Amino acid sequence: KMFISSNHTINKFVLLGLAESPDVQLLLFGVFLLIYVFTLLGNVGMMTLVRTNPHLHNTPMYFFLHHLSFTDACYSTVIMPNMLVSFISRNKDISFTGCMAQLYSFVFFGIVECYLLAIMAYDRYAAVCSPLRYVVLLPRTVCVWLVSTSYLLGFLYAAIYTGCTFGGPFCNSNVINHFFCDIGPLLKLSCSDRFLREKVIFAFVSLNGISTSGIILISYLYILSAVLRMRSVQSRSKAFNTCASHLMVISLFYGTGFFMYLQPSTTHNGLDKVAAVFYTLVTPLLNPIIYSLRNREVKEGFMRHMKSLCL
Repeated sequence: KMFISSNHTINKFVLLGLAESPDVQLLLFGVFLLIYVFTLLGNVGMMTLVRTNPHLHNTPMYFFLHHLSFTDACYSTVIMPNMLVSFISRNKDISFTGCMAQLYSFVFFGIVECYLLAIMAYDRYAAVCSPLRYVVLLPRTVCVWLVSTSYLLGFLYAAIYTGCTFGGPFCNSNVINHFFCDIGPLLKLSCSDRFLREKVIFAFVSLNGISTSGIILISYLYILSAVLRMRSVQSRSKAFNTCASHLMVISLFYGTGFFMYLQPSTTHNGLDKVAAVFYTLVTPLLNPIIYSLRNREVKEGFMRHMKSLCL
């Protein structure tokens, strides 16, 4: 428990959410419920499809996609249920330990997603630019090691971010101007000197963001270079469309994330909630569509799975 004054302690926070009007809250409840349902259907469906199809599960790309779908489903679930309940009830409270657990889980899955996106970009580079060496570059042991390292780094950085956020007393207020427990809004409530904690968070966000986005950017530059050398106009056009859709979702995730976490806590404003909606709710919805439903192997695997269920 953290002190809110000399005589009282915080045992809960109050989340203001996205809107105050009951009519707007009801509308948002319907919209976000649909987003959450389709997010779970897309990601859990993709996990099931990959697990039940030996060919897909033994391919590095779909092994990584399986873990990305798991991460997206959990990433969305950390935020959505609590937010949906707040839309239809007057209870906006979240316990101190619940808030800490939500922040830790949110950061954990967010960090894992960053590294998985970088790994999948390298996977596409290996498949497009070195197809004959693809199996050599990404054997099963390397794939497992890469994914395991992503989860390990997620645990480590989530502990650092959560420790920095909750490492001082909260004595200004217990009202969080956000729809979930996030780093910036929580730091604004801190009454101790947060300069050092903000610098530590900034350093690790920069390290994670620049390293993973750098791998993604370099990988796609090599991929685009290989695509430009393709003789078939149709193949080149298809490859460009695929790369563009991948980069669109990645840019949305990283762009809004950088906007949120590379600014001081004192400058956070209403736009933060809009940005947070995109990287916490929209990106997990789009990933299974962009990475899988446009893929011929996934479509064929889905049709085989449906036929086996009908027999």
